[in-house]
Amino acid sequence: MTTRGKIVFTLILLGVVAFGAWKWKDKLMPPPKPAVQQGASAAATQTAQTPALAAESPATQAGALVETQTEIPKLAAPGTYQPKDNVVEIELSEYAGYAGLIAANGGLEPNDNSVFTRKHGFRVKITLSEEESWNALNSGKMAASATTVDVLATYGKQFQVVVPVQIGYSRGADGVVVRSEIKRINALKGKVLATAQFTEADFFIRYLAQEAGLGVNMLPDLKTRPDPDKLNLVFCADAFGAGDLFSKELQAGGRVLAGCVTWAPKTTEVANQSGGKANVLTTSKNLLVIADILIVNKGFAQQNADKVAGLVNGILEGNRMVRDNASAYYDVIGKAFKWDRAKTQAELAKVHLANLPENLAFFSGAIDAAGSFGGIYQSAIYAYGSQLIKDPVDSDRFVDLKALKAIEQAGTFKDQKVAIAPIRSGAAATVEVDPLLSKDIRFLFAPNSADLDLNSQDNLKNLEAIKRLLQVSPGSTILLRGHVDNSLVEKFRQQGGDQYVRQQAMRAIEFSKQRANTIRKLLIEKHGVEAARLDTIGRGWEEPLGADMEQNRRVEAQWFTLE
Repeated sequence: MTTRGKIVFTLILLGVVAFGAWKWKDKLMPPPKPAVQQGASAAATQTAQTPALAAESPATQAGALVETQTEIPKLAAPGTYQPKDNVVEIELSEYAGYAGLIAANGGLEPNDNSVFTRKHGFRVKITLSEEESWNALNSGKMAASATTVDVLATYGKQFQVVVPVQIGYSRGADGVVVRSEIKRINALKGKVLATAQFTEADFFIRYLAQEAGLGVNMLPDLKTRPDPDKLNLVFCADAFGAGDLFSKELQAGGRVLAGCVTWAPKTTEVANQSGGKANVLTTSKNLLVIADILIVNKGFAQQNADKVAGLVNGILEGNRMVRDNASAYYDVIGKAFKWDRAKTQAELAKVHLANLPENLAFFSGAIDAAGSFGGIYQSAIYAYGSQLIKDPVDSDRFVDLKALKAIEQAGTFKDQKVAIAPIRSGAAATVEVDPLLSKDIRFLFAPNSADLDLNSQDNLKNLEAIKRLLQVSPGSTILLRGHVDNSLVEKFRQQGGDQYVRQQAMRAIEFSKQRANTIRKLLIEKHGVEAARLDTIGRGWEEPLGADMEQNRRVEAQWFTLE
């Protein structure tokens, strides 16, 4: 090869190499990952990673989720149920909370020996279904069903039903299962949970988020970036499906879902099968905001007051039978739900069957160990918000207490008393370390004073809010943590150096505790809260929320529930 040929060959070879280097530069030298800014939250970091992680998540597979509804579903036009052959048809789900009704009826089928037949002259047929057949109830295809108070608030005036009796409370049947590193509701900020929309599971997590000061964002799918400042929800066809989806996510090593809100026994099943990756954060065991009620077709109720009274009396009688001697009814309850005796016993431990005085206190608002009808109803309106519940109606629209009042006047069940107590377990030590949630409350004090302004409506509402937390959760306690702002720290340092700052810091701690003690005293003296359920601590200016001094002058309420 000539010298000129060698030069040409060399130039061609160098050109090929240069072109190859340019073509492959992104793979050979990938761009550096963007740095996470100092102080960025873990939630924000996870949010930024979500699109990449979603591709590997079982939660993103076709059929895993159902469409997120941005409006309350429309119900069928109202109609009046007409009983046939003197048989009243009721639809229920597989749930131990309905054990009293089944015991009173002697099973699911019409029964000549049932309480309803012997005492009230009509027979009852119970059908089990896991579908929420509100259209059928509204249009008169059945006489009655059972649901929870929050459902009434959701469907509003289109739901043509009356509520004549409370059946009971869920006491552990509903729960929140999360990744094991999540210790309180506040830590769900920026995270994604799966549940079933417009069910008590949906309400349960919305209620907790509301109390923790967290907004709720509904995601249409998991390709949409979660809101880093809110709790994000996606929806499955039912709450059991939400539990199964989260369980698959854990097994596959996915990181998109942080948890699920579901029903027992799925709650413990998901946690037990996770290999330590998940735990039950909380259940309704000692958080009584899931209240079961009988709902009756309105047209039927107006035409058949005697049968409605019979249903109310029969449910209270059945509840009494099971409360007084549950084991005597294990077989009839187990046969109805296809449970063995062990499962029947276990499931009954997760419900509280309401008696007459508990019913009266529930509807009047006088109950002091659980959520009331009006309180839960209003909480549901707040929890779902005006974007979903655009035209709320008053809770009194649904209530018809004539049957309960007649029973009270007749002296039936006169020996019964309100008996709702906390259920304690061996987990108390853990709960004392980790509050269920923390709530920042702004009380208005006189300047440089521990005296609370009792003319402020906001102060009065905040005191009521703390009382309500204790009211709906038997055995729970509140730790009131006082805080002051740190706006004068630099001034103190200029006046006397670090030693003077330390002196003032100790005074700030004492001052913040005095303010927390003022709140405690008012709750005890004016709201009847047991002193043993309230504790205080002063934190001075050690835990500022940020640069806003108004936000730093606060009392934080940490809510410890028994689980």
